[in-house]
Amino acid sequence: MKQGLGSLRLPLAASLLLIAAPLFADNAPAAPTAPFITTVDKISAGDTAWMLASTALVLMMTIPGLALFYAGMVRKKNVLATALQSFVITCLVTVLWVVIGYSLAFTPGSTPWVGGFSRVLLSGMLFDKNAGTISVSHVAPTIPESVLVMFQMTFAIITPALITGAFAERMKFGAMVAFMTLWSVLVYAPVAHWLWEPSGWLAAMGDQDFAGGTVVHINAGAAGIVCAFMLGKRTGYGREPFVPFNLAFTMIGASLLWVGWFGFNAGSATAADGRAGEAMLVTQLATATASLTWMMVEWMLKMRVSLLGACSGAVAGLVAITPASGFVDQFGALAIGAAAGIGCYWGATGLKKLLGADDSLDVFGIHGIGGMIGAILTGVFSRKAICGADASLLTQTIGAFSTLAYSATMSFLILLVVKYTIGLRVEPEQEYAGLDLSLHGEQIP
Repeated sequence: MKQGLGSLRLPLAASLLLIAAPLFADNAPAAPTAPFITTVDKISAGDTAWMLASTALVLMMTIPGLALFYAGMVRKKNVLATALQSFVITCLVTVLWVVIGYSLAFTPGSTPWVGGFSRVLLSGMLFDKNAGTISVSHVAPTIPESVLVMFQMTFAIITPALITGAFAERMKFGAMVAFMTLWSVLVYAPVAHWLWEPSGWLAAMGDQDFAGGTVVHINAGAAGIVCAFMLGKRTGYGREPFVPFNLAFTMIGASLLWVGWFGFNAGSATAADGRAGEAMLVTQLATATASLTWMMVEWMLKMRVSLLGACSGAVAGLVAITPASGFVDQFGALAIGAAAGIGCYWGATGLKKLLGADDSLDVFGIHGIGGMIGAILTGVFSRKAICGADASLLTQTIGAFSTLAYSATMSFLILLVVKYTIGLRVEPEQEYAGLDLSLHGEQIP
């Protein structure tokens, strides 16, 4: 009889646990849906160290990376003006991000289209050494919120800086500043919210954009092609040679972009973990594959390989792997890199001729097309074992084309406002003399 009673204890205990489980589940704290205050012991030193390093790497992508990349491709009389645009945008967006951009992008709002105002001027962000408390974001709870603000600020900086390549050598400086101010607030911040804040409408649909293929590259590419159409072609475009000032600058800039992109993609894991390592690996592999593919296409069509082509192919691979970097394995990286090399070569040549716009430094051909290739192919090659969720080709396509349409439409409207208030394009004599001297009173001897 004792033995019989003993044998009942285990089933009885299991039954009681099953009955009690829902009670414990109901009392379990819900996952945070907004930035919150925690204690400093909850912060991961390893994650924080990696994110600090990643932030510096991504900032390096704009200054000096993108500044050199673009400056090397324009004519000598516009080198300083082109580099200055990246530098000024870095300063401008830094202030805008702290004042309003971060709040609109990374806090939950009353709608799925844009965030709220709870972090205007970073109100509520906290670090209290004496009390041992600190604020963290619900999207990255193991690092200080201040680190996330800085990391995402570097993305907000490089996105409008990319657009400048589309209107190189012909836009008024004041018009550029006005356009980038409005665009950063009205276009970049809402799109970042759509995909990177859990309450955003594309995030809720399951759209996968690990590091900005849609938020950064499709967004910038769409704005770039609209700028190219609105400003018109450079004087002499298609009739006279536009000799790049120094392609060695472009190669140095591309190399800085490549190295900095490890912070861009692997840093988007917001942790020093296996996913960051996987993102770094596939970034390197896709970039090399795209550059080799571009060179191969160039050799087949022109019987030569160029430094500009090799650099352009590398950037195309970096762009295309960006949305997929935290979701795909090495096989996906090879496929996406090869597709980007072919697709972006066409984007910078055949499609450019077809559209007839003077997209000076191929912003749409590389960033727009590369971003579309990467975003859509994420839906094909994403692995649930890596990302923890199933990808949908339909959802990826909706996200890509929705962003393309929104960015293009809003960019057109903002440019109209700037056109009829400040004016968009420099005077013909200023363009002829070069923007370095005519706008900034400086020149390369």
